[in-house]
Amino acid sequence: MIDLHTHSIFSDGSLTPEELSDKAKETGLTAIALTDHDCTEGLPRFMKSCERNSIVGIPGVEISIDIQKDTMHLLGYYIDWSNVELQKALKNIRTARESRNTKILERINALGLSLKWEDVTAFAGGEVVGRPHFSQALIAKGYVADKEEAFTKYLAKGRSCYAERERLTDVQAIGVIRAAGGVPVLAHPLTLKLGNAKLKETLADLKTKGLAGVEIFYSEHTPDMIKNYLTMAADLDLIATGGSDFHGAANPKIYLGRGFGNLDIPDDIVGKLKDWRQRQIL
Repeated sequence: MIDLHTHSIFSDGSLTPEELSDKAKETGLTAIALTDHDCTEGLPRFMKSCERNSIVGIPGVEISIDIQKDTMHLLGYYIDWSNVELQKALKNIRTARESRNTKILERINALGLSLKWEDVTAFAGGEVVGRPHFSQALIAKGYVADKEEAFTKYLAKGRSCYAERERLTDVQAIGVIRAAGGVPVLAHPLTLKLGNAKLKETLADLKTKGLAGVEIFYSEHTPDMIKNYLTMAADLDLIATGGSDFHGAANPKIYLGRGFGNLDIPDDIVGKLKDWRQRQIL
C-alpha cells in the first residue's frame, strides 16, 4: 500500500513530517510522498524519518497553477528540493500567498466577523498559512460549523472573502519541477470540472509541455471517473498515479493510504515514476 499525496504542518496538514512518516509505518504503507503546497521545508525531516522507519520516502511538492476558473494543481515527485530555480519560484508563490491572506482577513472582518491574524496562525504551526487555516479559525470562533460551511459561505472561489493570488502558468510549473529533476503530474483532475473530451484535450496539451502523469486513484474520484481517466492516461501514454490527499485532523474523513476507506493505489506506480525520471536523465 502506498500514498503519493499527503500534507504536513509545513502547509495545511496537522502532522509533523515525522508524525506523518510514523503514521505511514503504522498504517502499513511501503512508500509515501510528502507534497506540501508550494513548500519543501518539511522534506529533509520527512526523508530522514522515512529512512528510520524503513519506508520509501518520495520528496514532492504541490504547486497551484494559474487558470481562468476552478483549480489546477501540479504534483512534483522526486524533486531536488535544493534546486535554486525551484526555490525561487516557491518563494515568489509564498510572497503572493501572504498578500492574499491579508486581503482575506480584511474581507472577513469587513463582514463583521471579528478575526485576528493570531487566530489564524494558531492553526498553522508557524508554517505556510492557507485558506484551511482561516476555516479552522472561523470554526473555533463559532462562525461556521465545519470546513465545508466555511468554504461554501466565505472562502471558496467566488465567495465574499475569497482573494486571488499570483500563480505560475502550467508551462512555468512543469518547467521548475523538471528543472529540479522531478516528475510533473496533474493532481485530482475532477477539480478542473471539465467533461471527458475537454479534460483529455487539456491533458494532451499539458503533455506537450512536459507533463508525465495524472493523478487517477484519488479519494474523491468515483469508479466511473477512475475508469475514464485510466483510458485517457493509456491513450496519451501518461503515468496513472494516486494519492489520498491526506491532511490529518484538517480533514479527518480521509485516511492515509485509503482515502474514504476504499482507495486502492497500485504499488507499481513508484517504479513507473522512477523509470520516467531516469529516462529524462539519460
